Amino acid sequence: MIAALIRVCIANRLLVAVGAVGLFVAGLWAVRETPVDAIPDLSDVQVIVKTSWPGQAPQLVEDQVTYPLTTALLSVPGAVTVRGYSFFGDSYVYVIFEDGTDLYWARSRVLEYLSQVGADLPEGVKPALGPDATGVGWVYSYALVDRSGTHDLGDLRALQDYFLRYELQAVPGVAEVAAVGGMVRQYQVVVDPLRLQAYDLPLAHLREAIRRANGETGASVLELGEAEYMVRVTGYLDGAEALRAVPLGRAPGGTPLTLGDVAEVREGPQMRRGLAELDGRGEVVGAIVVMRSGENAAATIDRVKERIEELRPGLPDGVEIVPTYDRSGLIRDAVANLGGKLVQEFAAVALVCAAFLLHLRSSLVILVSLPLGILGAFVLMRLQGLNANIMSLGGIALAVGAMVDGAIVLVENLHRNLERADPGEDRWAVVTRSAQEVGPPLFFSLLIITLSFVPVFSLEGQEGRLFAPLAFTKTWAMLAAAVLAVTLVPVLLGWFVRGRVRREDANPVNRALHRGYAPLLEVALRRPGAILAAAGVLAIVGLLPLSRMGSEFLPPLDEGDLMYMPTTYAGLSIGEARELLQQTDRLIATVPEVERVFGKAGRAETATDPAPLTMFETVIQLKPKDQW
Repeated sequence: MIAALIRVCIANRLLVAVGAVGLFVAGLWAVRETPVDAIPDLSDVQVIVKTSWPGQAPQLVEDQVTYPLTTALLSVPGAVTVRGYSFFGDSYVYVIFEDGTDLYWARSRVLEYLSQVGADLPEGVKPALGPDATGVGWVYSYALVDRSGTHDLGDLRALQDYFLRYELQAVPGVAEVAAVGGMVRQYQVVVDPLRLQAYDLPLAHLREAIRRANGETGASVLELGEAEYMVRVTGYLDGAEALRAVPLGRAPGGTPLTLGDVAEVREGPQMRRGLAELDGRGEVVGAIVVMRSGENAAATIDRVKERIEELRPGLPDGVEIVPTYDRSGLIRDAVANLGGKLVQEFAAVALVCAAFLLHLRSSLVILVSLPLGILGAFVLMRLQGLNANIMSLGGIALAVGAMVDGAIVLVENLHRNLERADPGEDRWAVVTRSAQEVGPPLFFSLLIITLSFVPVFSLEGQEGRLFAPLAFTKTWAMLAAAVLAVTLVPVLLGWFVRGRVRREDANPVNRALHRGYAPLLEVALRRPGAILAAAGVLAIVGLLPLSRMGSEFLPPLDEGDLMYMPTTYAGLSIGEARELLQQTDRLIATVPEVERVFGKAGRAETATDPAPLTMFETVIQLKPKDQW
């Protein structure tokens, strides 16, 4: 069957060439559309449920929020683990699903079960799903800095929450823009307990009076003079004075009693569980851009940066957006490094073929078929939904050496047949006979090499998510090479392998290697037992260093940025945390190689960050190495 396929392809070589051009175009489309990231996503399929209950102690949050939620979510279909964490004012529940579960199917199932547990939660407590992101979704972050000194942390936080957040969340690929640090402004009612006692008012009465006074309602429609008028009552509170005027009832003398008579109303910051600091110079407002699961990290970051540049003119005078983390540099470096290695492999293969065959045009067969095989692998990657990262591209790099085997053997066999061919014999007949001689065994040998990575597909969990992209891309690359070896390469042989073809023994390189190789082969064939015994001894001796060799789950990866992440004792106040964070950032910033230091204590306003206030995270951006 393979021999017949080779014969058909050579007979219809123009059609094969058109198919190769189509593969080339499809490959370019796949390269352009394939999501690009630096590392594979090792995160489990998980759904995060965050529930806020402000002002409540962790034990109370655990008993009345986290426990009911975790027990209800244990029965979600496909869930393998449910973990709950309780903090001051917040509850986090992580529902981890089986590998291969669709993320959005899992989110819909969790929503169904949350609707059943709502009645068991305290009044006013509403659980919410976290963003549809994974553990590697933090792709970009920035800080809002006021150089003029005219805007305080409350102004900057309001700018982030009500302007930048909505603009950036609308960028395709962005799941959430989480704020960290700053001050959230609120009206605070400071009640005088002695006055409450004097007027015999319970605290719940004040809370209910404020709730009733802050609202709007409709009063149907009034028809007058052949027109209808919609009646509504406007009652939203619009400032501290309106709050002070909220009626509470009557005083003993019959005079109206208002909220201002029993409490002080003022503006102040909301209690916070996180802060941000830049370069040891003081607090700033930070923001973290969280990418949606499965999106193209490089394209998403580029779109976010473009949108930020469009928004800069609309910022108040003196306010700047300072990037504090940008993964696109790591992505570009990783892809460029592997791309450079692929180019080096192309050049090495071409030079080796030219040196052994002494026929430069024969190298063109490999230089054309090898990139097409790689583009074919990218097409299959795109159809499968794999993204391009250091592991998946590494699979292609590993396959390059084996991908050229078929083309090299076909070229060498054609050279041998051209040496023996009659002077008047048709060249295409020689090409067909030569390709049919070695094409079928080559095809199946490449398939056997392709199947060598099948055991990798049996890996599960994080191991499977780490190595599966490498195994898939290597498999697709080898499959593309096997198909091209029996379709396109025979056609390329007829087009490119022309002119004078030297005999194999006329090449001095081949003669020298043959002189060194033939005696060793003869010795090995005369003493097979000794050779097998030596190989067994070598294998046994190799077990000793293998047993003492260390191991790492991930290969070393120099991202270019550093993270300093110390922890402190429990119960640390936010004031002390701010002081410690600023001191450490200021010291780190004195290192000459450091470009920028962005520190975070506590957690950001996102379900993906359950960090306590005692955990510091300092991202250290380094200058380019040529400036060290």
